[in-house]
Amino acid sequence: MLYAIIDIETTGGFAAANGITEIAVFITDGKKVTREFHTLLNPVYTIPKYIETLTGITNEMVEYERDFKSIADELYELLQDKIFVAHNVNFDYSFVKYHLAQSGYELNCKKLCTIRLGRQIIPGLKGYGLEKICRHLGIKIEDRHRAKGDAAATVKLFHHLLQSDTDGHVKMMLKAKSKEQFLPPNIPASEIKKIPSNPGVYYFHDKKGKVIYVGKAKNLAKRVNSHFSNNKSNKQKQEFLKKIYHITYQETATELMAFILESIEIKKLWPEQNRSQKRFEPVYGMYSFEDSRGYLRLCIEKKKKNLKALYTFNQLTEGFTMLRQLMHTFELCPKLCFLQAEKVECQQLLENKCKGACVQKESAGEYNARVQKCIQHLENELPSFALVDDGLEPGEQSCVLIEKGRFYGMGYLSAHTDFEGMENIKYSLTPYAENEYIRGMVFQYAERYPYKKIMLNN
Repeated sequence: MLYAIIDIETTGGFAAANGITEIAVFITDGKKVTREFHTLLNPVYTIPKYIETLTGITNEMVEYERDFKSIADELYELLQDKIFVAHNVNFDYSFVKYHLAQSGYELNCKKLCTIRLGRQIIPGLKGYGLEKICRHLGIKIEDRHRAKGDAAATVKLFHHLLQSDTDGHVKMMLKAKSKEQFLPPNIPASEIKKIPSNPGVYYFHDKKGKVIYVGKAKNLAKRVNSHFSNNKSNKQKQEFLKKIYHITYQETATELMAFILESIEIKKLWPEQNRSQKRFEPVYGMYSFEDSRGYLRLCIEKKKKNLKALYTFNQLTEGFTMLRQLMHTFELCPKLCFLQAEKVECQQLLENKCKGACVQKESAGEYNARVQKCIQHLENELPSFALVDDGLEPGEQSCVLIEKGRFYGMGYLSAHTDFEGMENIKYSLTPYAENEYIRGMVFQYAERYPYKKIMLNN
């Protein structure tokens, strides 16, 4: 078995918009080096100042060097039947694979990461960067941050790891189904192996434990692995992978519950890597109050924390549309519903559709009776129902509750729960803040699976 130990220097952190300035390849049989390849390259892209300072490779040094395409044929022949080895292998592999593809070659190699191998074979070190692990092993790095110097040190490191691998970690990592080949360097494979194949929500954490991404899945194990199995060369994917250090998850009994929980967690945690559902959603409510003349008035306002709304809306237009419908149905005054300006003569009164509450021709008692009927109608018309499905454990069932048209919460109930008492059900569930997205999902699900829906009395 032959290994290609590789190190590259680049103009930036991701392959799709950066070039390679230097590449070094050492072919080894695991004991001795049998072939070397090293060259500077014209990256086509400008080398930023901070990278010039780090590597010592300047734009002037590579101006007249050959470009990657001119070495693509030789490099492909050198790598195609070898095990691709590097310190943080997915970085080097993504660059080499991308630039070979741009030159018309499709590279598909098995990979080994000396960071991941180091964690397995020499556990307990404070860090596994090339400098730290080499210092621990007494390996001197000549010409640090240059491809040839770093690759030569990685060869010595790799030879040491092979000799110390009494538990067969290299063999395990090279198996076709091994996750070690495609996982980023900072994620323990043991965490991936623990993830179940059930529905749920998963969390990616950074080095400090902060949640940077939340996702939902019908199959947690399959979905989490899919993040790492395709090593895209764009900046967003590469930056994303570098930040992940730990993975946690919450199982749910159903896919619907996973969708709901994901939305709740994104709104609560506001993870930096999530794009969707991260927008401010103004919530409005329909309220009733009694004015100084004793007339009950309906209005649409931004949702108040300490006042119970008759109904909530995510869009102002949605609220006014419903209020106009109620106004016509119950012959309410548009001015008392704030649908017409105070100083303008009541349009409904001119058309004999308003009974004159706005000019006190109708008493507060008569008018308020119709407002109360309107409120009662609103409460009766808004559905209350439970979506019931299998639970996480035997003898229980999952429940998603809609109360008076609004998402109340979800959780798990005994399989023998009596659905006659709303309060009894609510007591066993976890209430959550609702939003239009969750409400829409639940109603769509109820329409798709009517046999899972249990209507409840308001």
